[in-house]
Amino acid sequence: MRIGHPSSGTQPVPAETRGNVGGDRAARGRDETPREERPMTDADVIIVGAGPTGLMLAAELRLAGVRPLVLERHPQRRDTPKAGGLGGQILELLRYRGLLERFEAACTGPAPAPRFPFGGVHLDFTQLADPPMHALSLPQQKLERLLDDRAGELGVDIRRGHQVVGVSQDDAVVRVDVRGPDGPYQVCARYLVGCDGARSRVRDWAAIGFPGTTYPEVNRLAQVTLPETVTKHGNGDLEVPGFGTIRAGFTRTDHGLFGVAASPDSRFVSLYTIEDETTEYDDDTPMTVTELQDSLHRVLGVRLPVGEAIRLSRFTFKAHQAERYRHGRILLAGDAAHLFPATGVAINAGMLDAVNLAWKLAADVHGWAPTGLLDTYHGERHLAGARTMLHTRAQVALRRGHDPAAEALREVFQELLADEQPLRRMGALVAGTDIRYPMPGSHHHPLAGTFAPDLTLHTDQGMTSVAELMHTARPIFLDLADRPDLRETVRGRVEIRTAKTDQRPADALLIRPDAHIAWAATIDEPADTAAPALREALSAWFGTP
Repeated sequence: MRIGHPSSGTQPVPAETRGNVGGDRAARGRDETPREERPMTDADVIIVGAGPTGLMLAAELRLAGVRPLVLERHPQRRDTPKAGGLGGQILELLRYRGLLERFEAACTGPAPAPRFPFGGVHLDFTQLADPPMHALSLPQQKLERLLDDRAGELGVDIRRGHQVVGVSQDDAVVRVDVRGPDGPYQVCARYLVGCDGARSRVRDWAAIGFPGTTYPEVNRLAQVTLPETVTKHGNGDLEVPGFGTIRAGFTRTDHGLFGVAASPDSRFVSLYTIEDETTEYDDDTPMTVTELQDSLHRVLGVRLPVGEAIRLSRFTFKAHQAERYRHGRILLAGDAAHLFPATGVAINAGMLDAVNLAWKLAADVHGWAPTGLLDTYHGERHLAGARTMLHTRAQVALRRGHDPAAEALREVFQELLADEQPLRRMGALVAGTDIRYPMPGSHHHPLAGTFAPDLTLHTDQGMTSVAELMHTARPIFLDLADRPDLRETVRGRVEIRTAKTDQRPADALLIRPDAHIAWAATIDEPADTAAPALREALSAWFGTP
């Protein structure tokens, strides 16, 4: 069996980024092995799957100076319609990486109104000046192309048509058996991350449990034009011959749920059906217009004619979460780690998994990861996954009830959302912006564990912002109160920035590469309490200089 692959262009990993973990150090996530004793590897990290999560992870690893290798079983990028856009916290993260404008430019249609489905009702933020959640109308095919281009710019080795057929690990490396276009071969790396979707083989090889529920329903979503016989009113209602008026939003019938959303700025309307059904569909088999029309007929009881289709997708709802996101040198991210029973959240969660994991893997590869750092990936992202599971399962309860009690529940819930405070709270929950990771130590500022706010900063070099500082994905110590006593505490791999801001939330912030705050100094906090707490946080997250 050959080692490596001659057509891939993969070169030996530079010595300064190679290493291994011996004995029980693998479980602690720290590499203390002398560099000269570390085994040669084909890559630092092997990523299985070139979907949004895998591509995002590969790019983040390259920003951190790590050599990833992406193995994708499909020979080309797939055109089967899946997700229709991005929403929530991942949009802010992309802005912090300087990528959001590129993604916005790829959106050809009008920006969607801030109005999102939630279990058969809607979260309507259109009346808020600053909605707690935004979305981009970006089909997954375009999203993957953008992420692929980004990974290519950073020099990521992506091998399409290379299927992983076996995985093994020991204290030092993971070995991967691959079936490629030129035959079988083997590669090895320090770590392997399974980003290979709902039916993850990596998860099976790692013997990681994936408990949960599969709901007996099929969802169909389409963006289509309608013929002139169907009247589209300015408020989004449809007038359908043989049926009458269909209100914008959701209509429940004896045979399922029908949804419609029509923008006055577009000739396309979004149609949505849910039917109880136990059929197992192949994800790689695209939905057809005929299948959509048959579903519309079953739910509405009339034939709804449709014209041109720019999106046709079908999916089932499952609620599963991996028992653990790490087993030794094998980790999971994205759909391999969690499946949620609602739309609009999976890509957000998966790409945020990737950002959280990348810098921690890089710390281990480079040999400076403090004890337990890599284990915080499971602790933090499993917590975030459980939070997402909470609101998506609540959507199941709202959506699937058919009796008068269920109707009453939906009506009461919609009334609550007429008030701004609960509406904002639900928006933050769905967007994933309410996540606060647990921070070690005894010093707990209210900002610690949250996503860093994008402060406008005044520096000696001019104006900048927190978002601009995070473009390079480096850890930042941001001194907002000219505290030399705290700056002197910072040593080594953390970048020090001094600035002023008009509304100072703290004297200083220690910001991780994933833009979460690891530590913050209370305004005017004395040095004898702030400095020791800062040293503790620096040691916990960035090791000994």
